[in-house]
Amino acid sequence: MDASNLFAKNFYDVKYEDLSEKAIEETKKQVLDYIGVAIGGYGQAGAAETRELAIEWGGAPQSTIIGCGIKVPAPAAAQANASMVHSLDFDDVHEAAIMHPGVVTISSALAAGEYAGKLSGKELIRNVAVGGDMICRMGLATHPGKDIHQFGWHFTSINGYMTSAAVASCVMGLDMEKMIYAIGLAYHQSSGNGQAVKDSALTKRLGPGFAVRGGLASAMLAQRGVTGAVNSMEGVNGYYKVYHGGDYSQEILLGDLGKRFECEETSIKPYPCCRGTHPSADAALSLVRDYGVKVEDIESIEIFCGKGTLGLLGEPLEVKAKPRTVVDSQFSLAWVCATGLVKNRVSLASFTDESIHDPEILDVAAKVKVTWDAKYDTGGLEPVRIEVAMKDGRAYSVEKLTATGSPEQPVSFDGCIEKFYGCVDFSTLDIKRDKADKIVETVLSLDKLGDIGDLIKLLS
Repeated sequence: MDASNLFAKNFYDVKYEDLSEKAIEETKKQVLDYIGVAIGGYGQAGAAETRELAIEWGGAPQSTIIGCGIKVPAPAAAQANASMVHSLDFDDVHEAAIMHPGVVTISSALAAGEYAGKLSGKELIRNVAVGGDMICRMGLATHPGKDIHQFGWHFTSINGYMTSAAVASCVMGLDMEKMIYAIGLAYHQSSGNGQAVKDSALTKRLGPGFAVRGGLASAMLAQRGVTGAVNSMEGVNGYYKVYHGGDYSQEILLGDLGKRFECEETSIKPYPCCRGTHPSADAALSLVRDYGVKVEDIESIEIFCGKGTLGLLGEPLEVKAKPRTVVDSQFSLAWVCATGLVKNRVSLASFTDESIHDPEILDVAAKVKVTWDAKYDTGGLEPVRIEVAMKDGRAYSVEKLTATGSPEQPVSFDGCIEKFYGCVDFSTLDIKRDKADKIVETVLSLDKLGDIGDLIKLLS
């Protein structure tokens, strides 16, 4: 049986009661994190234009756009919300899969739930957990043991289409046959590439929005009887054959399906930039905090990293050390390291049109060299080592094997709440403290919520 069929079956076999306490807790964290970064990203370039276009197009008032409260067709609402969430590069991530699950699963579940008429908090948690498991398994199983960046895909987008279709289908109450069709319809649209990062384009933050728009549309077509491929993952012309030359692990893709949930391994980001830069951020902050390094005394900085990290976040150095746009800064080891050393923080304020022209950060970033070290070719979130040479001859070295927010160093729920309020304060939206408090309270008791419509009203 094709993997798409087994994933579809899993959506109907797994009950809320089958989820572990950790899976439920981590999913609640994801939901609060999703709402916070959506609010924070409301006015960001790319996201704002996508929202404005959805409103201009108009149509049936089916699902709500977060922040403005306007209802548009469900696929358009899902797209607008996902674009907001991904615009700050601050949304949750599965490190080993190199995947952002929440932007796909939560955008799809909220829009589909509102379209369907009612969705309980427990069902939201279940669908997000099972959907997150699906998209992360798809990423983990692809080219196992290899640097996936070399293949050029943006995996959150490309895997997001089929995952979104499955989540939306389940929320909308489609039977298993129609869900399989929806996944097949979504496969026919699946796309997403990494060139946007290389070219510093806003497309990077829009990819998951394209995916959920396609996923919702696929579910709605299948609901009306339109058929899609039924062997969309492992068929002779299925996803793994056509897109990846058959290089995947069926055991990783399907092993312990329904018993083990990858949502338990999701990380909440402490810094609003590519997760691959986070070990460097931690190392830079450690140099300041633990060794008292002062930027005016630095002679040179060398960052040692794995090949995947180097290709995505270290090269070309002239661009990474002197960002052309905010997107460049979000994907730069040199910039994140310099920001941490200069400001003793890496925050939302570090990635703005104003900050990328900060002469002090640019001066320190110009001292950075990025070097490949084969021992850090681990895949997933690769370790780094930062060595700093001082003008007086002293030298300091800090190695980070993982980063704050990882499953080994998780962000607590209190940390998620603190991040949420930071996003609210950063946002161009004027959200009063009492409403923000009510959002937090509602998510904390999400499993007791009878209808997510009550939560969506708070986001309007």
